[in-house]
Amino acid sequence: MKNLLFITIALISFSGISQTPYQKGMQKALDLWGENKANEAANLFERIAIAEPIEWLPPFYVSYITTIQSFGEKDAAKLKTQMDKAMVFLKEAKAISKENSELLILEALWHTVWVAYDGATYGMKYGGKVTMLYQEAVNLAPNNPRVLLNNAEWNIGSAKFFGTSIEPFCNDVKRAIELFKDFKPEGEFYPKGGLDRAKNILEENCK
Repeated sequence: MKNLLFITIALISFSGISQTPYQKGMQKALDLWGENKANEAANLFERIAIAEPIEWLPPFYVSYITTIQSFGEKDAAKLKTQMDKAMVFLKEAKAISKENSELLILEALWHTVWVAYDGATYGMKYGGKVTMLYQEAVNLAPNNPRVLLNNAEWNIGSAKFFGTSIEPFCNDVKRAIELFKDFKPEGEFYPKGGLDRAKNILEENCK
């Protein structure tokens, strides 16, 4: 029993020691985000992005967190500041990683923030762009449930606005839920969330 305990402790210690500074920093930032400390997480991701200029994930998360936090913002000046920052880091991530479905989702969400803020001003301006970005993401990663879910959510919102059927998009949400069961991100620290949101969307819209 003592030997088994020693081996277990040794393995845990070795695992901690074998992590690179990048891995430790990314895990810490994700933990902060999971603790609802979004600003602290974004700041740490920003520092990692400076230290690791060839990694697309740190600037992605800075942009993603900033974009998500911008939904519902009413102050025009604050919104512009946040969205400008989000776009800077999105462009940085895109310069590092080409043909990346997660970055296409993020770019679509960035434009969606503006549509949600002022549909009369930005709906016509950005609506087609959002649809195009999601279609590109679907073509690139047709079995990624995060792609299907975000695309379906946008389509449900659009269908409700125009008074058309949401049933085809409810089926996309159901398919995304099935795909989430076996979903494995392509790499360490890659985005993987969405299952709970998919279930909520299905419950709220597709009864």
